[in-house]
Amino acid sequence: MGCDGGTIPKRHELVKGPKKVEKVDKNAALAAQWKYCALSTEKLRRPIVACDLGRLYNKDAVIEYLLDKSADRPNSEVVSHLRGIKDIKELNLTDNPAWEGERRNTKGDRYEDMHCAMFICPVVGLEMNGKHRFCFLQTCGCVFSDRAMKEVKTEICHKCGDPFKEENLVVLNGTKEEVEKLREKMEEKRAKAKATKKSTKSKVAETVAKQSDSKENPESTETVSAEGKTSTQNGGDSSQPALPGPPGSSSSSKVVTPLAATGSKRSIQTMEEKSETYKSLFTSHSSAKRTKAQTSNWVTHTPYHF
Repeated sequence: MGCDGGTIPKRHELVKGPKKVEKVDKNAALAAQWKYCALSTEKLRRPIVACDLGRLYNKDAVIEYLLDKSADRPNSEVVSHLRGIKDIKELNLTDNPAWEGERRNTKGDRYEDMHCAMFICPVVGLEMNGKHRFCFLQTCGCVFSDRAMKEVKTEICHKCGDPFKEENLVVLNGTKEEVEKLREKMEEKRAKAKATKKSTKSKVAETVAKQSDSKENPESTETVSAEGKTSTQNGGDSSQPALPGPPGSSSSSKVVTPLAATGSKRSIQTMEEKSETYKSLFTSHSSAKRTKAQTSNWVTHTPYHF
């Protein structure tokens, strides 16, 4: 029944104990966070974007997810907080001059440094491989190391010169505690944006209502100035000197002739003069034609007697 060949079983073969916890390789975990997309698990390639929680994505993968959220994806929970293209920011990264690309070790006869990164900090020169903390600015998308932001304290971006505040800094691939803080910050920001949007909508509705009321009940009043000029309330300013009234009337009861009436009278007079001139020219021209026709007929029909 076994154990007849001189074999001696050991304790761990007979007694089953608890399983050992598998330890994750730190280098592999860092490479997965800083070299691969968090959504599609493909290698990061430009354009690279980041969300408010500090996760790195390929822009193409995020756009495909936003266009069709119903499709089954392995890491759809990672991007469940993304509502639109405004929730991501394209990063302005600095290339690493020591990076030779993926084809440098095609034959497998060279040493491949796992800690060599594609991008570096433009201020200090640290490689963005996960060993050092990095953050990006929500205003311009530039990426810097945490050491550079602490050593060179400023309120202007080191790369593009745009102003920023401490609230605009987002840590890339932070710890669980940092991610929770960023999530709370993101929710507060969205709540404020929603409140401001509601207030602007209410203001616009009030202005539209006021405009409709003013159109339904127009009120135009004419006021006489001290110099004898009238100004209409709804339209533009129209001024005309007041005509003298009877000697017993006061200054406030002076008769005012509007400018539009005089202008219309002048235009009517000019039109009548033009019509009269046109009629005279037409009658003279027609009479000349008639006389020519009569003379021609008389010449052709009258016989010549010699």
